[in-house]
Amino acid sequence: MFSGAQISLYPMTGDFVGVITSALSALDPYRERLRIETDDVSTLLVGPPEVLFPAMRDLFSAAAGTGVHCVLSATISRGCPGEPDDAICQSGQFEGPLAALSERQASALDAVRTAPDMGVSSVAQFSLYVMGQGDHMAEIYGCIDFLKQSGTFEKSKHFATKLSGDTGALFATLEQGFCRFGPPEGHVTIDLTVSANSPSAR
Repeated sequence: MFSGAQISLYPMTGDFVGVITSALSALDPYRERLRIETDDVSTLLVGPPEVLFPAMRDLFSAAAGTGVHCVLSATISRGCPGEPDDAICQSGQFEGPLAALSERQASALDAVRTAPDMGVSSVAQFSLYVMGQGDHMAEIYGCIDFLKQSGTFEKSKHFATKLSGDTGALFATLEQGFCRFGPPEGHVTIDLTVSANSPSAR
């Protein structure tokens, strides 16, 4: 299976280059388990979800921890039929048959409860897309039920769900939504925007 994310980080400051280059060091512990490619639009991170989401969390937390308004925009995908399998993406997350929805929701909630506290508050809006055949809306509604119990749910929006909380819990919620809902070998995508230190909130 192929899994990865196209991400762009936007610090709202004159020293945006300094904030970005400093925050990039947060990716260092993950570099051996990720393929990273950067161009003038975005950075591609390819790897298993259990590495991908903590890497995005740490990158965003490092940038937002400076206190400046920061936004992370990401398109995250797994199982795309147009992408070749990549050994670096090998993960135990998708082994075995699909468990009952209630079991997956309970496991997802446990993962969020044990997420690390990063000390950075943020908000996010995201949309989950379960592609292919089957009852995809049952999976999406199951994910929404999980979100409402996660402790990070803020509200439903047109075309998206808004989350808020510490970036540790927030990215754990996103990872669980990405991994636990939809067929293990199915095509699942997330459209994500995360923001911290916005002047709008004041």
